[in-house]
Amino acid sequence: MSAEFLKATSLYKSYGPVKVLKDVTMHIAAGEAHVVIGPNGAGKTTLFKCLSGESKVDQGTIELAGSNVTGMPGWKRVHRGVGRSFQVAKIFGDMTAYENLVVAVEMRDRISSGVLAGLFRVAPRDSVRREVDQLVENLGLGASIGDPARILSHGDKKRLELAMSLALRPKLLMLDEPTAGMSPADRSEAVAMISRVRQDYGLTLLLTEHDMEVVFGLATRLTVLHHGEIIASGEPAAVRTDPKVREVYLGHA
Repeated sequence: MSAEFLKATSLYKSYGPVKVLKDVTMHIAAGEAHVVIGPNGAGKTTLFKCLSGESKVDQGTIELAGSNVTGMPGWKRVHRGVGRSFQVAKIFGDMTAYENLVVAVEMRDRISSGVLAGLFRVAPRDSVRREVDQLVENLGLGASIGDPARILSHGDKKRLELAMSLALRPKLLMLDEPTAGMSPADRSEAVAMISRVRQDYGLTLLLTEHDMEVVFGLATRLTVLHHGEIIASGEPAAVRTDPKVREVYLGHA
């Protein structure tokens, strides 16, 4: 078994009187593809926000590669190797897809060097161009790389956001509903692409997803949330046949 990369212990989170997360504990091993599923309102996105540092937990601890990051803001967790995409792709719409990737690579280099001030280069360095070209090839963005990001298809916007996340060289990649709104053909391509990227980049993957074909096409482990509590966690085959999971989420064949 690989070493634990992310460890969340007894997480609680409320919004006013509404308890969204209740005693959530998760251990994610380095290199695994861990998918969180559950009905709408189960707490999946809130869990993601807490793990990525976008929101603070009310109680509990979060460890990343053995270090306690519970009180650490999201931007500092990025420095520790956390990359994240969102249900609605966050990209610079007026820039071309290529320029979006250049900004992502150059910002990573600035973060690494500790020099964040100043303008971005008019002409990227050759090393930046080579890295961007590799990301374009790996993510299949060649046909639309010169287009303004705002006019890209939904699938290409998601590919671009994923490429920008990879430009940060994360160790843990968090994907919130990565295939939401995609056509069946785009969804199949996305599953193959995410699987390939995980292997090629040696990533630990954590994602939420509703589509069960996507879930069972990607997951090495599953966690099921219901009303903010974990009702099952384990290998996909075992979770799929769990009576409680079938009752509250998957249904009966």
